[in-house]
Amino acid sequence: MGRLDGRVAVITGGASGIGLASVRRLAAEGARVVVGDVDVEGGQAAAGEVDGLFVRTDVTDEEQVKALFQTAVDSYGGLDVAFNNAGISPPEDDSILETGADAWHRVQQVNLTSVYLCCKHAIGHMRERGRGSVINTASFVAVMGAATSQISYTASKGGVLAMSRELGVQFAREGIRVNALCPGPVNTPLLQELFAKDPERAARRLVHIPLGRFAEPEEIAGAVAFLASDDSSFITASSFLVDGGISGAYVTPL
Repeated sequence: MGRLDGRVAVITGGASGIGLASVRRLAAEGARVVVGDVDVEGGQAAAGEVDGLFVRTDVTDEEQVKALFQTAVDSYGGLDVAFNNAGISPPEDDSILETGADAWHRVQQVNLTSVYLCCKHAIGHMRERGRGSVINTASFVAVMGAATSQISYTASKGGVLAMSRELGVQFAREGIRVNALCPGPVNTPLLQELFAKDPERAARRLVHIPLGRFAEPEEIAGAVAFLASDDSSFITASSFLVDGGISGAYVTPL
């Protein structure tokens, strides 16, 4: 389709789920893609599939994050798109009454601090180019409350949303857009791990989705491609919800 012809994109968490679907979609739209992930086998496979590059990256390590974006610039001549997508949702992160400090800090490091690091090092390169689109994966739970809490995950995604809004305002007049992508529940390995062994947990969530199903990763990747492209040129500092109607619902269809 060519909306991203000549653009260079870095995608973290690109070995699976939303990240992998986005690697494929952005490459299909013409982008040169650099994949960052701790999963070497999956990351190499994703990059190889689209004739891109893989850089093994622990997104909580600033030097590794810096090297990821520098590799994109050195290899392809610049940076246009940063999809900061890596994240975790471990079972140890539960109700605030049950979640220990170690689990709290680990989730904050991977889900929030990593986005801070990726934005810091991506935006510096984008300023040299005079343009760019930063897309940070938040969540619909950043704008809603849930009685089935994963307290650190929810707090981390709220932080991603607020940081994205601030950066979107700060760098708007330099041609750099920053948006928080807020997916609803997505049919990814992470969600399957959470719910496959407990159908009641899945059913409790499905009842709140007007569309009556979880999203597919490719549907979220379509939103990523839109936010990465000039089709979204007047969108910045936005909480971009792709949630099947959850956040707009009070009572859902039977």
